[in-house]
Amino acid sequence: MPRRGRPDKLLAAYARTGGVIQEGLDPILIQVTIPLPIPMIYAAFTDPAQIKNWLADEARVTARVGGTYHLSWKGDTPFDSPGKILKMTPDLDIGFTWFAPPAFQRLMNEPEPRTQIYVRLQESPEGIDITLEHEGWGGSDEWGEARSWHFHFWEERLERLKDYLIKAAYG
Repeated sequence: MPRRGRPDKLLAAYARTGGVIQEGLDPILIQVTIPLPIPMIYAAFTDPAQIKNWLADEARVTARVGGTYHLSWKGDTPFDSPGKILKMTPDLDIGFTWFAPPAFQRLMNEPEPRTQIYVRLQESPEGIDITLEHEGWGGSDEWGEARSWHFHFWEERLERLKDYLIKAAYG
């Protein structure tokens, strides 16, 4: 069954493409389970000092809806993602806008960030399930390349999160 977008987004897409609407790619969905308390895991998404241990080289977070979620990376491909928090329920979820690295900047960031990240925490028998959803993908081959890069990026970062938190909790 095809995904249905919001009417305002469909109209904007229609206007941008001159009347051709292309169905977007499915969101990235990645889940990891960590056997630690929810507050400890949630803090790893909202505390800049902890974010620097698994996600980004630098982080500035104003933990409220509308607040800053600015991440920076150094190294071979430096980039910034000066996002804004779109949704936030303490110890449950956080959502923010995403700015892509230089290889996908024209596609994903201009004129505004076109994708968003949503993270939800939920108890399970094995611990806390962390589900990351990265949505807002277009439907072209370029978007497919960007989605593939981001899938591997998020998969690796969530494994780093798990390793970081287990080590922080148990040494």
